Amino acid sequence: MQVYLNGKAYEAKPGETVLQLALRNGIYIPHLCFHEKTGQAAKCRACVVEVEGIPGLKTSCNLPLKEGLKISTNSERVLDAQRMVVDLALSSGRHDCLSCEQSGNCELQDAAYYLGIERPTYQLYEDNFEVDDSSEFILVDRSKCISCGRCVEACNHTVVNEVIGFGERGFATKIVFDGDIPMGTSTCVQCGECMQLCPVGCIIDKRAVGSGRNWELDKVETVCPYCGVGCRMEVQVDRKQNKITRILGVDDSPTNNGMLCVKGRFGFDFVNSDERLTSPLIKENGSFRDASWEEAIALIARKFTEIKKEFGSDAIAGLASAKVTNEENFAFQKFIRKEVGTNNVDHCARL
Repeated sequence: MQVYLNGKAYEAKPGETVLQLALRNGIYIPHLCFHEKTGQAAKCRACVVEVEGIPGLKTSCNLPLKEGLKISTNSERVLDAQRMVVDLALSSGRHDCLSCEQSGNCELQDAAYYLGIERPTYQLYEDNFEVDDSSEFILVDRSKCISCGRCVEACNHTVVNEVIGFGERGFATKIVFDGDIPMGTSTCVQCGECMQLCPVGCIIDKRAVGSGRNWELDKVETVCPYCGVGCRMEVQVDRKQNKITRILGVDDSPTNNGMLCVKGRFGFDFVNSDERLTSPLIKENGSFRDASWEEAIALIARKFTEIKKEFGSDAIAGLASAKVTNEENFAFQKFIRKEVGTNNVDHCARL
């Protein structure tokens, strides 16, 4: 079907909403509660647009497209309404962009910049917000929460852990864990999906605090090293210190759709560990010594040959790894079956 955005014709897909069409064509409409993974929320009202022939303003995230619709995303009436919504969101919490971990990667900040809001008009919040740092990897600063509901939807319907909900009512509304207990004592499994989908600085990576702002970090896409699922992830690296700062899932990955488990998202301490091996080790007289790869491989080949000759091929077994590629595992099992001559090969996918 053909529809019009700001006077220009666009081809729309069946079932597409106004916001999806706009985003697909590079037209920015402020939106805080909508995310492709959590669906049409229509809670924050920041994404309102004007539609010819329809009275009032409509939320673009849940407005389905029809043939010939004429939509304005940037009329003065629309922009004034969007400014009011974003201004109220800024006024209802402590959004200190200069010191916030999400600065440069904050959707509220993006909306305020687009609408030309330099500082909030009102002061609606009380200075008694809770900061929950009880969990191992996630910090929750409710002073920055805008009650968009993304984390609630993500926890209950995307990863289906069913830990996060809304507590209280009215101005006192807040996100709660298992009926309002600290996150660290709740049934949260620390997958970090709430953190990934939070549009502001409310739910953040606890260990990344003070470790670098978004634009200072290199983003490197790779595959999670932990198991055989093959989740794609974005590793954010501080090149100056040669350290990984945080890890996010890649949203358009067909494997994991941006989701990660606790190991994939937070288990990267080993990369810079002082205990990592830097060379092969050979044990002599009860203790290990450093060796070259050539020496180590030659020793293994000699020992395998001796064992096979004396006890037969089935005296040897191979354990493959879920942390390497399918191609490497194929080569490994081929080596065990063909060169060693045994079917004693297993895999550690049950880690």
